[in-house]
Amino acid sequence: MDLMGIAQNTVKIILILGLPSLLVSMVIGLLISIFQAVTQVSDASLSFVPKVIFVSIFILISLPWIGDNIETYTKDLWGIILTFGQ
Repeated sequence: MDLMGIAQNTVKIILILGLPSLLVSMVIGLLISIFQAVTQVSDASLSFVPKVIFVSIFILISLPWIGDNIETYTKDLWGIILTFGQ
């Protein structure tokens, strides 16, 4: 594997690990926006606080999955470094 392959794998793992949290934030934001449009309540903290809470809970729940992916990626990366070092 060359340097471009390592960079592509890095970007791929970043997207795989980051996208679910962003999707949760987007869905919660959409639901809150619909609620604000229906009730005509326009408070900035009403949008921010639930997103932080739900995304934090989601990250805590998905932490074992995130850790497994990072561990696998790190082991693969160290294997590649050892191969290049020979």
